[in-house]
Amino acid sequence: MPQHVDSYFGRVVQSDFVAPWWAKNRHVQTIFPRFLQKRQALVFRKERFILSDGDFVQLAWVGDISSAKGLVIMFHGLEGSIYSHYCHDMAADLARQGFAVVVMHFRGCGGESNQTPRAYHSGETSDPWEFISWLQASYPNLDKFAIGFSLGGNMLLKLLGERPQQGIIKAALAISAPLQLAECAQSINQGFSKLYQSYLLKSMVTNLRHKMSIMDYQKHLTIKYKDLHQLKNFRDFDQYVTAPLHGFLGADDYYLRCSAMPYLSKIQTPTLVLHAKDDPFMNENVLPRTDQLSKFIRVELSEHGGHVGFVQGSPWRPKIWMQQRVSQFLMRFDEAQKQTIGAVK
Repeated sequence: MPQHVDSYFGRVVQSDFVAPWWAKNRHVQTIFPRFLQKRQALVFRKERFILSDGDFVQLAWVGDISSAKGLVIMFHGLEGSIYSHYCHDMAADLARQGFAVVVMHFRGCGGESNQTPRAYHSGETSDPWEFISWLQASYPNLDKFAIGFSLGGNMLLKLLGERPQQGIIKAALAISAPLQLAECAQSINQGFSKLYQSYLLKSMVTNLRHKMSIMDYQKHLTIKYKDLHQLKNFRDFDQYVTAPLHGFLGADDYYLRCSAMPYLSKIQTPTLVLHAKDDPFMNENVLPRTDQLSKFIRVELSEHGGHVGFVQGSPWRPKIWMQQRVSQFLMRFDEAQKQTIGAVK
């Protein structure tokens, strides 16, 4: 476990991100990178990682791991993949800096259904930990960092809180993480944000329909194939699908047990949390206070930024600030490690 901790961590501070005049709206920040910004060039290699129960997850490898200065493990958001703008462009940016990157798709994501009824959710940490442990056994001498976006950010923070003594991940970042799941389910079911919910819910139901057409779900779910159209929001889906499929009593039990907020005080891995106050997927109740953090966490809050947006520059030459911030954090950690090693010598 890294021991370099100072006043930089254990704080909630104002972010350096400032939105340009044309992108102060939360929905512009959220939508522009997804639909309007040109993607960076990226070459990646696919691989299946076989899990201990015989199921699998899809991996996407970027960069040359044999000469990399570090390995960055990425966890995408709800219904995301390597093709999601935030994963795609962050991987391309880090690869240019000499890092190897691997995106672990959650079960059923990445363009191919998994082989069991079990899927993924905001607090599912067993698959990621199995994969992280395999990476450590395969590449023991390579420094490893982790980045989680949205749902993947909540999952990553929960994992680090569950395993405070883990010594594999040297530093971590969580971006636009839904730290209080119940609040987020309520917030995204209001106003314009319902459009995001509708878009994601359609994908979730479509994937479930496909799996139900080729697998027997009678022992797992009470809701029938013909009734899936009745799932109108995230809470419905979590109540009738996520919860029973993964051993929770209901949506409220799932939200309570899988929200990362209670785990923030337990984390002992240097961690940076980036969050925008105007995130349309959430509300102010998901913002952590300093007294809820361990001395290893730094939270940076910006007034604007939307959901995994953080767009700067002009409409014709936009830049994604979070890529720059991630690089700065990793470089700062590298310098801290070098200074610590030098002091020991």
